[in-house]
Amino acid sequence: MLKTRPKPLITIFIVFALCTCIDPYIPELKGYESLLVVDGLLTNENASYEVKLSRTMQAQNSIPEKVSDAVLSITDESGNKTMLRNFGNGLYKTDSTVFTGAAGKTYILHIATLNGKDYQSEPCTMLPVPEIDSLYFEKAEEFTNNQSETHEGIRIYLDSKEGDGINNYFRWGYEETWKFRLPTLKKFNFINDSTILPVDVVKEFCWKQKRSKEILIQSFPPEQAGFIKNVPLNFIGSDQSDRLTIQYSILVKQYSISDKESQFWDNLKKVNESSGDIFGSQPFPVICNISNVHNPYERVLGYFQVSAVSQKRKDITFMELTKLNLPLFHYGCARIETAPEDYACQFCVPPTWDELYKMWSDAKFIFIEPFYDPVTRKLRKLVFATGICSDCELTGTLVKPEYWIDLK
Repeated sequence: MLKTRPKPLITIFIVFALCTCIDPYIPELKGYESLLVVDGLLTNENASYEVKLSRTMQAQNSIPEKVSDAVLSITDESGNKTMLRNFGNGLYKTDSTVFTGAAGKTYILHIATLNGKDYQSEPCTMLPVPEIDSLYFEKAEEFTNNQSETHEGIRIYLDSKEGDGINNYFRWGYEETWKFRLPTLKKFNFINDSTILPVDVVKEFCWKQKRSKEILIQSFPPEQAGFIKNVPLNFIGSDQSDRLTIQYSILVKQYSISDKESQFWDNLKKVNESSGDIFGSQPFPVICNISNVHNPYERVLGYFQVSAVSQKRKDITFMELTKLNLPLFHYGCARIETAPEDYACQFCVPPTWDELYKMWSDAKFIFIEPFYDPVTRKLRKLVFATGICSDCELTGTLVKPEYWIDLK
């Protein structure tokens, strides 16, 4: 069964606050005051590979301390050594021009910290991964978090080409990109009541991008290891976001992982789903493949992942979805058409146009256009809208991604 992990690696460290009717009791978690956390992924992609280092904190809401004073390297079974460059803030990266991982090879991550401690991963072999054959979608329904109602939308599935059957543990990740258009476009700038000028560029279309936070893994029986079919990846409620309003694109990556790494993600799921009360599952160390060279009893969190990867992109247009009769997304925008006389009363002076503009701007509304009398051409109204509905750069970007192709 497909499993999802919505929280990052750092959530391995969980602090339980057990409250009584008088005073809260916070248990002391011995051995967890400051543990090294390693998050790294090495693939056969032509890219810089990243390793992130941090340390856990005792306080539940504290920001993890980044480890930016270490020296990292990767070696293979032939003794070839690749150094990682320190980019600060706990981030270390390889140089894509001098090192690329290869399926079938075995790699070890080495970490030397400023306090003289040496860590290294277990030897990790990069297992081959079958190519993704197709991505497709079907109409689907999904319950809300409280299981009280359902949402209609589409679910995206994956099929792979036949593999070699050597490995039967897989992981998937995906990146979403979609084009959208806001319903109330800003077309004018208000200078004063006699100077209202068209904007230089009407921000009509923007793009949003999002990397999946959930982690999807699945194992297959040995006899089915070479046949990966109908793997559900992502559900999109058609009326829950603007993903499907114009054009949506998803880039899926498929990784071949080891049995031990599969156990790592499975145990991490159990920790993340702990209920947090005295009757719930108690926190426990998650499997890790990294240890202190001179002190194997020191606890280390995280995992050095080594995997070949295959990827495929799928584009979906609004026109493709019309035959599914899905509910449409609505922004729920507030549009205000107002004039000074709207605020007139027996004992007060109505605001000027300038004061009216400032009043609504201070209320976080954006002026989008004027309304003139069709006969006299005098200014009759100022039109405002909520920013999130009139400035697409508040949630997206005007820069079209290099890989984007507009489909009809």
